[in-house]
Amino acid sequence: MAKSATDTMQEIIFSAIIDSVVALKEASKGVPNALLRDLNSVHPNTTIADLPAPVQNAIAESVRQAFIRLRKEGYTVADAASVQPPRPPSTPRPPRPGGPAGDSRRRPAPRPGRPPGR
Repeated sequence: MAKSATDTMQEIIFSAIIDSVVALKEASKGVPNALLRDLNSVHPNTTIADLPAPVQNAIAESVRQAFIRLRKEGYTVADAASVQPPRPPSTPRPPRPGGPAGDSRRRPAPRPGRPPGR
């Protein structure tokens, strides 16, 4: 059974977080105070440039692996400009009054001197 996009994305994000935490530990070189300092420096306004180089590299590798995995799972990854929005399904229109199945009052009367139906 194929995985849903949600399951695939959850696995990708979980893997990226674990890789980043491991890289953060490596960046502290086993010094608990340095690890604590690095963790405390992370806040909602942190940019990738604020993170230690091993964490930046881990994030870059996680992004590459995420795109590879999405393609392996059969998903298409493209920029928004190259993707056309899906067309709505065409619905049959109701017959118009007086159309081929409508009443005969709208049909022109036969010409005099000609047989009907020609």
